[in-house]
Amino acid sequence: MMGPPGTGKSMLAQRLPGLLPSLSEDESLAVAAIASLAGRFSPNGWGARPFRAPHHTASAVALVGGGSDPRPGEISLAHHGVLFLDELPEWDRRVLEVLREPLESGVIHISRAARQSSFPADFQFIAAMNPCPCGWLGHASGRCHCTPDRIARYRHRISGPLIDRIDLGVEVPSLTAETMAIGVRAPDHSPPVVTSDCARRDVTAARARQISRQGKPNARLAPREVETCCQPGIAGAALLAQAMARLSLSARAYHRILKVARTIADLAESRDIAAPHVAEAVAYRRFDRI
Repeated sequence: MMGPPGTGKSMLAQRLPGLLPSLSEDESLAVAAIASLAGRFSPNGWGARPFRAPHHTASAVALVGGGSDPRPGEISLAHHGVLFLDELPEWDRRVLEVLREPLESGVIHISRAARQSSFPADFQFIAAMNPCPCGWLGHASGRCHCTPDRIARYRHRISGPLIDRIDLGVEVPSLTAETMAIGVRAPDHSPPVVTSDCARRDVTAARARQISRQGKPNARLAPREVETCCQPGIAGAALLAQAMARLSLSARAYHRILKVARTIADLAESRDIAAPHVAEAVAYRRFDRI
C-alpha cells in the first residue's frame, strides 16, 4: 500500500486478520506451538490469527529468528497470520532480503555453527510506504518538493526480486473533507457500505470454493497446478500475453497473476477466469503507476 501519511494504511493492515477465515484446529495448534516456543503463548489468543508489526529498526535475527539456541522470529510468529512492515523503504535492505525464501516456500531455515533449525513461516505479507521521502507526493496541497531523482532513490531501496514477490500494489489516497463528511452522514446517494462481516463472508466463501476445487488455497498452488486450475479463457490469455510482453514480467509474475485472477473470479463466484479478472490482476502488478 502506498499513500501519504494519515490515509489509513496501518489501520487497513490491522483489519486484515479479521477478514480472513477462522483457523482450523491444526492451524491453531501450530500457531500456539510457535508462540509457546517463543514464550508468548496466551490462552486468550487461541484460534485468533496472529498479527505481527515489527518496527523498521528490527534486525534480521529478530525478523527471521536465530540466536545460539535458535528461536522463531517475527515471520514465524506470524505463521497462518499477517506480517505487516510499515515504512518499507526505511528497513535495512539486507533485512528485507531474508523475506524472499519464506515468501516462496512458507518455511525459514536457520543455520548456525552448533545446529540448524527450520521454522514454519506461512504468512500474509503486507507492507506500507509513502510515495516519496517527504510523504506528500501527489497530495492536493502540493507541499511535496522532492526531485524525481530523490523519489527514485527512495523507491529503489526496495529490491526488484522482493517487489516481484508482491502480488498486489494499491494506492491509498488522502480523503478530502467532503468525502469524510459524506461518510459520516451516509446520504441516500452514497455507495453501499461493505462491512467487515460482509467482506469476511465473501472471503470465507471464496476460500471454500478453492478448497473444494483443488484441496488448497490458490496462493499455495504449484506451477503445474496453476496450469490446470487457473487457465483463463481465450480473451484473458491474449490479454495476459500482451501484458507479459509490454511490462516485461517474469515467469514468477505470470503464475502469480494467474493465481490472483483465479481468486478474483472466486470472489465474483465465477467458474471461469474471464478477461476482466485477468485485467484486474495485471493492474495490481503495475507498481510503477503508484
